[in-house]
Amino acid sequence: MKKLINPDWMRRLQILLTGTALSVSVFTTTGTSEVWANSKNKVIAQTIQTLQKSDKRWIQIDLSKQRLIAWEGDRVVYGSAISSGKKSTPTLVGTFNIQSKLKTTRMRGNGYDVPNVPHAMFYQGNYGIHGAYWHKRFGTPVSHGCVNLAPKHAKWLFQWASVGTPVVIQK
Repeated sequence: MKKLINPDWMRRLQILLTGTALSVSVFTTTGTSEVWANSKNKVIAQTIQTLQKSDKRWIQIDLSKQRLIAWEGDRVVYGSAISSGKKSTPTLVGTFNIQSKLKTTRMRGNGYDVPNVPHAMFYQGNYGIHGAYWHKRFGTPVSHGCVNLAPKHAKWLFQWASVGTPVVIQK
């Protein structure tokens, strides 16, 4: 019986299909990170506009300026220098809500174990805003991803914000 499928023909078809798939993959992924970043920036900008039109309390963190601003609608009520995550352990960018608050907690991770961290407010898993008594380098990214404040500023923010307060973090 004669073979209906020529092995040479199948090999050429596989090469053609693989090449086409790679071309499509390269074509569709080029620029994806830029599109994703732009869409995230648009969401952040829209969230800020919406919050400024409300009378809600909300927190804005500007990583490029290393600043935190507490807002009530479109009115600034408090501001402070921060220390966000360094390049190797960046602070998350996006819109979040305060999920939990702890007057004091122990923070542990790769390369650190800090007891009695004051006025911690977590907005995404282990990412939070809290006081930092172990350094005075506010205005410089030095953390493992959290947003560090001087203890007196962290206390003020902790007393002002509640669970559910929106947190907007932008570059």
